[in-house]
Amino acid sequence: MGSLFRSEEVCLAQLFLQSASAYSCISELGERGLLEFRDLNPKVSPFQRRFVGEVRRCEEMEKTFTFLQQELRCAGRVLGPCPESPRAPLAREALRVQEQSEQLAQELREVTRNRTSLRGRLRDLRQYLHVLCEGQRFTSLPAPLGSPPRPQALSEREPILEPSLHQHLERKINFMAGVIHPWRVTAFERLLWRACRGYLVASFVEMPEPMEDPATGESITWVIFLISYWGEQIGQKIRKISDCFHCEVYPYPESEASREDTITGLHSQIHDLSTVLEETEQYLSQVLDKVALALPTWRVQVQKMKAIYLMLNQCSFDVTEKCLIAEVWCPVRDLTQVQEALRQGSYQSGSSVECFVQRVPTSESPPTLIRTNKFTAGFQSIVDAYGVASYQEVNPAPYAIITFPFIFAIMFGDVGHGLLMFLFALWMVLYEDSPRLRQGTNEIWLTFFEGRYLILLMGAFSIYTGFIYNECFSKATVIFPSAWSVATMANHSSWSSAYLATHRYLTLDPNVTGVFRGPYPFGIDPIWSLATNHLSFLNSFKMKMSVVLGIVHMGFGVVLGVFNHLHFQQRHRLVLEFLPEMIFLLALFGYLVFLIFYKWVKFSAADSLAAPSILIHFIDMFLFTSNVENLPLYQGQVPVQMVLVVLALASVPVLLLGTPLYLWCRQRAPRMPVAAGEQEPLLEGQEAGNSLNATKEDVESGGHSPDAKHLDFSEIFMHQAIHTIEYCLGCVSNTASYLRLWALSLAHAQLSEVLWTMVMRNGFVGLSYVGGVVLVPVFAAFAVLTVAILLVMEGLSAFLHALRLHWVEFQNKFYVGAGYKLCPFAFAPDTWE
Repeated sequence: MGSLFRSEEVCLAQLFLQSASAYSCISELGERGLLEFRDLNPKVSPFQRRFVGEVRRCEEMEKTFTFLQQELRCAGRVLGPCPESPRAPLAREALRVQEQSEQLAQELREVTRNRTSLRGRLRDLRQYLHVLCEGQRFTSLPAPLGSPPRPQALSEREPILEPSLHQHLERKINFMAGVIHPWRVTAFERLLWRACRGYLVASFVEMPEPMEDPATGESITWVIFLISYWGEQIGQKIRKISDCFHCEVYPYPESEASREDTITGLHSQIHDLSTVLEETEQYLSQVLDKVALALPTWRVQVQKMKAIYLMLNQCSFDVTEKCLIAEVWCPVRDLTQVQEALRQGSYQSGSSVECFVQRVPTSESPPTLIRTNKFTAGFQSIVDAYGVASYQEVNPAPYAIITFPFIFAIMFGDVGHGLLMFLFALWMVLYEDSPRLRQGTNEIWLTFFEGRYLILLMGAFSIYTGFIYNECFSKATVIFPSAWSVATMANHSSWSSAYLATHRYLTLDPNVTGVFRGPYPFGIDPIWSLATNHLSFLNSFKMKMSVVLGIVHMGFGVVLGVFNHLHFQQRHRLVLEFLPEMIFLLALFGYLVFLIFYKWVKFSAADSLAAPSILIHFIDMFLFTSNVENLPLYQGQVPVQMVLVVLALASVPVLLLGTPLYLWCRQRAPRMPVAAGEQEPLLEGQEAGNSLNATKEDVESGGHSPDAKHLDFSEIFMHQAIHTIEYCLGCVSNTASYLRLWALSLAHAQLSEVLWTMVMRNGFVGLSYVGGVVLVPVFAAFAVLTVAILLVMEGLSAFLHALRLHWVEFQNKFYVGAGYKLCPFAFAPDTWE
């Protein structure tokens, strides 16, 4: 947790890896996730690097895995995650994985091809069987009623159809049977009629059972057709038309005996083929079981192996090509773990020479590393969304843990709403290990889940500010007895029965003894919820509270800049930047806070009518005048205000010219030798992280490079001018920006009151004669509107405004956010699933 306040110390290091143990060492480092590798071959094409063959082999295995996964998906099986994270395989294990995966893929291809062939053959046999069975209905006609039974044709010379059905008895009748897609029947029949009118008889009937379409895989009900025709030319036309419509044509025996023999043979073939197909399906299921068991582990292993070779491709070889050199960004506190990982990798590879790590100096700005846990990750994400902290810059995240929920709660203060938000976040925290919550596919839900601790604190702080405002679903709660006494006012006033009858509202005078017995113990007195000037009272209270909290928040941000100046050894900024900034802020707006508290303390209810206006005094302060009608708050107020304005105006040129002139004078001054054990202060633009990795020549020259001693003062002055203008104008605009605390707090309270008045109160008053049953839908509507409008919409609005106050008004006082994250090479478990 020590690195939460400032990013960790990161250094540039070189890894010297023996060729025999480089693979094992990178694998061990990837399991621990400590280092960020730098590409030492940026100009080398990926196809010309040393381990391109190994990378291609991994890609070939990934293609095989993709084929196996597709086969599993086609079989209706879902590939589960890897139960444990296996280590990257060695060369011998990788060859075994490649051989077994290719063997399984080949078996799957053969079995799948055989199964497809068997299914197609079985489908053809069943279609042929249905064609023959349905054809019997057309060719074997029953005898007319009252006539002797006609003997069956026992010879091929016997005509199949009745002689009365033949139009040309001298010609031989031929048959063509098959199946056609139901969508093509109408066009097929129409074309047959037009092409062969009068020379054929076509019959169509649906197949008794649906069958699979080999083209689309859908199950459809095919249509069987039987065409009787005479003439060879007509038969050729029918065959061509059938081919055009993609019909399956089957041979149709003319004699009934032949048809019976063919049907019997088809039944036998279908039975034998079904048995073979069942055995093939069982064997295919066994192969798929092997794939489902081994594929998750293989996929993780190969992806790790590919990642290792990609890292090795970023290394450079020495002259003898027996050693690989890698450059990495490494946290200083993890150097011991890195050396232990290299030692472990060398031992696993069986190498007699250990690999080692060595720090090297550099003038580059290291990446930023801030370690977080599940509690601080949400707050750090808020800061990183604005910009990643510069190297070893003060991190605003630990302070946002308190300030962000508190500022949100000021705009969202309600005990009931805060309690609902707190309970929702508490449910997510208690069940945070549930896979059902973690592995959701809804992006909005995942955003809420990742910020569960932030929502928990926002709800808790909202409960606290709700007690301060004394609001629970817009209604006041009487925790302590009210400090106002109506009975005392009635006893000491001239309220008569006629006066009470004509005056609906009564005024309590705190100047009457006993009416007001002191402040309420905690929060706002509940009697204010009954007062007609309730909104005016809260307006004044919340507006002044917003100004006070805003100025304190901005002042705290300016103070945090001191830690940056001290850490980066830029002590001149304490006098030339921090001091004028604090003088400007406190002389103007700090004085405003003083006036607010002074007026609260000095004036009571007895002399409240004579209390002057703070706003008028603040305006007169900038005009160097005094208003006769607006009495001073204290003696000598005008001279004090004039001195404060002069101090604020005098701090502006110091802030504008101080740092550029200091650097210019220091550049022109003769350089004094640096004593042993002392370190020279850094110039503008230098950082302490650079001095850590800087060479001796860089430190002696006082810059990052030989050209650093020739500073561009025009750029420095322009940067300082922008900073001065932004700070001075920002103090005014940022102070006004904090008034959003007042505005959104009042808006939330008024929306809550309107919702209660329009829904619940009408339900209690208007439906009292019906009974409590009707209140159930009324309360349901109230609950839905409360969650949708006040919790979701108002909560999101308050969150965004609190986010803006931290990003713009608070962080710009000390936070640059121009860094980049340290992205270590790691085998994250969720990456491979």
